[in-house]
Amino acid sequence: MTETERYQRAWHLYEEKHGHLPSSARESVEWAVEEGLIGLSQTDPYDALAGKMASALRAEYRTDGKGRRYRVNHAIRVTKSGVQYTFWAEMGYAPYEHMEKAFGQRRNQIVGDCGQLKTDVDVYNEMTGSEYPPIQMVLDFTDDVAEREALQQDPSLAA
Repeated sequence: MTETERYQRAWHLYEEKHGHLPSSARESVEWAVEEGLIGLSQTDPYDALAGKMASALRAEYRTDGKGRRYRVNHAIRVTKSGVQYTFWAEMGYAPYEHMEKAFGQRRNQIVGDCGQLKTDVDVYNEMTGSEYPPIQMVLDFTDDVAEREALQQDPSLAA
């Protein structure tokens, strides 16, 4: 059983034992450790710090001269000899190729998320049948993006 499968098994056992009520991953992990289903990991301190650094880089935003809030640091994922690496660069200093790849990878993540969301909604709607009205999910974000841009240019438009 893979580590991921062990976590999934622990989650499902926790969920079943606690009546299938929504709960946090933290609660389920604490229970699973107490039950001996998973063990506390011995984390490499450099890996832990690198994770915190990546979170900090991802969270850094600035505002340009036109009042637009933008993400400062951008990452790309590269696989070399079967090992995945993440390289960060600061916008304005990063090579064009880095930024082009970073934007493309982020777009692909969004497309993947939207595809999975559509599947999840479709399956849920089929599971619930006529018990509830089907949940509608609009995946064309053109109007949403335009509305956000308008609000950024003129915050008084917010209702």
